[in-house]
Amino acid sequence: MKMRKIPPIDQDAAQAARLRQLTLTKPPGSLGRLEELSIQLAGITGNPRPKFEHKTVIIMAGDHGVCAEGVSAYPSEVTQQMVYNFLHGGAAINALARQAGAKVVIVDMGVVENFPPIESLIQRKIAAGTRNFARMPAMTAEQAEAAVSIGIEIVEQEIEAGADLIATGEMGIGNTTAAAAMTAAFTGLPARDVTGRGTGIDEAGWQRKVQVIEAALELHSPDPKNGLEVLSKVGGFEIAGLVGVITGAAARRVPVVLDGFISGAAALVAYRLRPGIQPFLIASHQSVEVGHAAILQALGLQPLLTLDLRLGEGSGAVLAFHLIEAASRLLDDMTTFEEAGVSNKE
Repeated sequence: MKMRKIPPIDQDAAQAARLRQLTLTKPPGSLGRLEELSIQLAGITGNPRPKFEHKTVIIMAGDHGVCAEGVSAYPSEVTQQMVYNFLHGGAAINALARQAGAKVVIVDMGVVENFPPIESLIQRKIAAGTRNFARMPAMTAEQAEAAVSIGIEIVEQEIEAGADLIATGEMGIGNTTAAAAMTAAFTGLPARDVTGRGTGIDEAGWQRKVQVIEAALELHSPDPKNGLEVLSKVGGFEIAGLVGVITGAAARRVPVVLDGFISGAAALVAYRLRPGIQPFLIASHQSVEVGHAAILQALGLQPLLTLDLRLGEGSGAVLAFHLIEAASRLLDDMTTFEEAGVSNKE
C-alpha cells in the first residue's frame, strides 16, 4: 500500500487570510467560526483566498458479515437497493448534492450482490461483503490495504478531473456496528457507550449489538495504535475505502469534509496512519449516533452543524458545503475598510 505524505498546513496562506479578515468591513471576529473556517481552508489549500468550484461527494458501499448476528433492523440486500437509488438520483444525498452543485461518485467496495456493468458506478469490489467479525477478522490485512489503496486512487482521479472539495459518504447495512467496534477499540471506551441504534433497532437488538461488539473486541484484541489492524479486524470495505479517500485528498491539499459516524471511524484510522492529517479535516455535523461525539473528541474536531442527523450517505457533509462556500466567499468577496471608504476602529 502506497500512502502519500501529508504536507504541513501552509502557514503563510493561513496568516494572509487571517490578516485579510482583520481588514474586511466588519468588527473582527464578528463572523465567528466562518472566519476560522476560511483561515483553515486557506492553510489547507495554500491559497489565501480559496475558491471551490468543483465539489464532490464520494460514496463507498459495502456489506458486513456481522449482520448475520442480527445487529441491524434492515436486511443486507438494502445496500444494493440503495446503491441503485443513488444511481437513479432518488436518495437524500442526490437531492442535497443537486442543491449544492456537487458531483456524486458511487463506488462498490464490497456489496454482496453483483451489479451489471453500469457506467455511473465504479466497481472495485474487494469481496462480497466482509466476514462476520463476531467469528473471525472482518478482512485480511491485504484486503484492508487494497481497499485503502482503491480509495486513494479514486480520490486522486477525481482531483485530477478538477475536484477541489471532497465529502465522504457511505452505504452499508451493518456499518454502525463496525464503526462502534472501531470507536471502542481506538478510544478504549466501553462498547455500550459508543454504540447506537443504527437504522432503528429495538432495545433487545441494541443489547445484542453491544454484546456482539464486546465479544468481538475480546476475541480479536486489536491494537488501538495500529489503524490497519483495527480496520481489518472489525471494519468494513467501505470504511477502508474512505480511509483512502481521506488520506489521498489531504495529501493533495484538498479539504476533506467528514460526514457522520461511519466517516468518523474511517478518519480515526487515517489519523492513526497519518497524525498530521487532522488540520485537513472538517467535521460537518455531530450525528445522533452516540459514538460520533467520542470520535470528534478523539480527533479534536468541532462540528459545523448539529441537526440530529443519522442517515449517512454523505448527507451532512454535503449540507456543510454551503457553509464552506460561504466562508470562502466572505473572505474573497467582501471589501476592505479602505476599498469601501468605511472608517475602521481607531
